[in-house]
Amino acid sequence: MSMRVGLAFDPALMPATATMVMRPMKIHLDTDLAGDLDDVCALAMLLKWPGVEITGITTVGDIDGRRAGYVHYVLGLAGRGDIPVAAGADQSGGYYAYPMGFPEHDDYWPEPVAPVPGPIELAFELIEHSIQSDATIIGIGPYTNFALFDTLHPGLLAEAPVCLMGGYVNPVPPGYPQWGRDDDFNVQVDVASAYHVLQHCIPTLVPLEITVQTALRRAYLDDLRRLGPLGELIARQGEAQKREYRNEEVHGRAHERVPDDILNFQHDPLACAVALGWDGVTIEPMSLRLDVVGEQLHMTRDPAGSPYPVVTAVDGPRFNDFWRDIVCNS
Repeated sequence: MSMRVGLAFDPALMPATATMVMRPMKIHLDTDLAGDLDDVCALAMLLKWPGVEITGITTVGDIDGRRAGYVHYVLGLAGRGDIPVAAGADQSGGYYAYPMGFPEHDDYWPEPVAPVPGPIELAFELIEHSIQSDATIIGIGPYTNFALFDTLHPGLLAEAPVCLMGGYVNPVPPGYPQWGRDDDFNVQVDVASAYHVLQHCIPTLVPLEITVQTALRRAYLDDLRRLGPLGELIARQGEAQKREYRNEEVHGRAHERVPDDILNFQHDPLACAVALGWDGVTIEPMSLRLDVVGEQLHMTRDPAGSPYPVVTAVDGPRFNDFWRDIVCNS
């Protein structure tokens, strides 16, 4: 079976500190939007990024189409109701180590949002269509849909460039929250799916120790509010995150390299930017051994392991402002 490495990255050809360049491209987004704010921030960035065509969006960890409904709502605010959306793996399927809840609706959303349920087969059809359209597949939630899809269509996912937010390979650098494997939500909430996907394709990994170096800042809220309905939604949810998680106090004042006015970490927007070729990261070929230890998936550097392209460095402050500039057209 042949595999395409995420972003058409060939470890044998790329220098260790190579960066990618932006280019027009098609993408498919798989998301658990309506959990943390960063999924909405990622989708907003994709909608505003010049040259990007979103071939489809699938939701993961859904509950009767609630996440799909929220995706439809965000697309409506942006005037992009033409983008196809399908509800994917549902939490009723028993895939997850613990419930993937939703924040308080009235705090985060300005009005009621109707769910958009549907058979999971529609999500698989959308993923298949995106692959056949030569889209890059971006995963910013648990990897459940991809594992189920690969079981149904063995080898097809491996033919597409894939970029995934998740993984924990190296320690978090000093000056940031010292999170570890337990905090690697996308991988550890559904270990079986993560293990399957990483065994059957070679995605570009954007791991936790890199994404924790990014931030959505309170300083951006005025620019967002001037953007219109979508920007107003992000600002509303940023304020809600501030009240709920107090990240300015918990992280901004406690860690010297985290901005004092942090509202949330931009895990998912960074993964999307990497998939699109943003040049503020370093991507290195890394041989990893995968082991399921207890209820966790361990990724260990091992010369005998499988080669993956892994983001190993990021200019976090530059990315923070880059995201603001893309979304706000500034």
